Amino acid sequence: MKRMREAVLTALVLCLASAGALFGLQSASAASLTQVTNFGNNPTNLNMYIYVPDRVAAQPALLVLVHYCGGSAGAIFNGNGRDYVTAADRYGYVIVIPEVTRTEKCFDVSTSAALRRDGGSDSTGVMSMVSWARQRHNVDPSRIVVSGFSSGAMMTNVLAAQYPDVFAAGSAFSGVPAGCFATTNGSLWNSQCSGGQLIKTAQQWGDQARAMYSGYSGRRPRMQFWHGTTDTTLHYNNFGEELKQWTNLHGLSQTPAYTDQPQSNWTRTRYGTTSTQATIEGISISGVGHQLPMSGQLAYAISFLGLDGTTSPSPSPSPSASPSPSPSTGTTSALRGVASNRCLDVSGASQANGATIQLWDCNSQANQRWTTTSAGELRVYGGKCLDVSGAGTADGTAVLIWDCNGQNNQKWRLNSDGSITAVGANKCLDVSNYGTANGSRIHIWSCHGGTNQKWTRV
Repeated sequence: MKRMREAVLTALVLCLASAGALFGLQSASAASLTQVTNFGNNPTNLNMYIYVPDRVAAQPALLVLVHYCGGSAGAIFNGNGRDYVTAADRYGYVIVIPEVTRTEKCFDVSTSAALRRDGGSDSTGVMSMVSWARQRHNVDPSRIVVSGFSSGAMMTNVLAAQYPDVFAAGSAFSGVPAGCFATTNGSLWNSQCSGGQLIKTAQQWGDQARAMYSGYSGRRPRMQFWHGTTDTTLHYNNFGEELKQWTNLHGLSQTPAYTDQPQSNWTRTRYGTTSTQATIEGISISGVGHQLPMSGQLAYAISFLGLDGTTSPSPSPSPSASPSPSPSTGTTSALRGVASNRCLDVSGASQANGATIQLWDCNSQANQRWTTTSAGELRVYGGKCLDVSGAGTADGTAVLIWDCNGQNNQKWRLNSDGSITAVGANKCLDVSNYGTANGSRIHIWSCHGGTNQKWTRV
């Protein structure tokens, strides 16, 4: 069976490499996939590759793209991950691709070192790559995401479990729950898990992930899972187990809040928030085996991960340019409510801590001018931040201004669908009771895609 598995993996790699050569899947621009050395702590001797498009956003998102078993950085860059590269050229985000150097070319998601934060295996090296990229490319800390295929999908789950304070979202194609592939004999293959025989309760899976970063009680990444129903390499049962694990980590019911069929053989379920950037999303592909992603699927992942932002890209700095010594200031603008056509306003133009936020006729005054920063803040008057009162997480918690302090209740994520997410609470900036009049109160509420949660820059 081992020889058969290795033969199948080898054939897959050869097919992908041949396809890349046949169709000339090379970057048409000057930007190229570049190897980085001496990027930091790298206990398992991974290779690091980075792609920075010719026109990179002033504060770009960062995608960690993780290859399949038997793969390589070049194979995923020029092969079945190519749509991510094309989108990076369009939206200006940066891609980091870790590459395994061990003989099996599979990521370690099995050993005890691999399954704890900063444990000294592959995930430790990957996080060194993330830190290196963040320091040199002014990465938006609220838009660091991860995606992977097969072995890379397993690593996607592990990274999201171990570093929930770093990753905003993940998209896993044909993976298994975090910890499912654990072994005690040094092997990197767990036949019981791959065969779909490890069935646990949602609580058990959640506890297994929580143990990877013991004591952490903050927000968790949004997660998207893809799986073919006839997958025999990593059995389809693992799809349901992933959903159990991550709904538990988010404190959600296993009953979908939304179900549809974007394509005839797809069944998509969403849990928690139900917009394009749902809290949890699962896509089951009927009649398909271990061959994901297929044509067109990465477009859905790009939207889910929030990589299709509209931030205007600027030319990349030269390789010799020194990194910015401090977070740069982004766009300053008003934020106008889609439903009301009125702006996010500090009540009474007050500059006092605790001043409430409301809707008011757009007037271009300083109390309606919000500046995004690389720390994920929305600043007004220069030194005051949009703040969730008391670091609350409940629906209806008030939004106000307060001295900027770097806490999670002052961090916000501006999403491509027009919603604005409070990072600490994982809830949306919302106009109370769908109000549209001057003075309507602003608070946070579970994201639902309504127009009272949509904002545009003006």
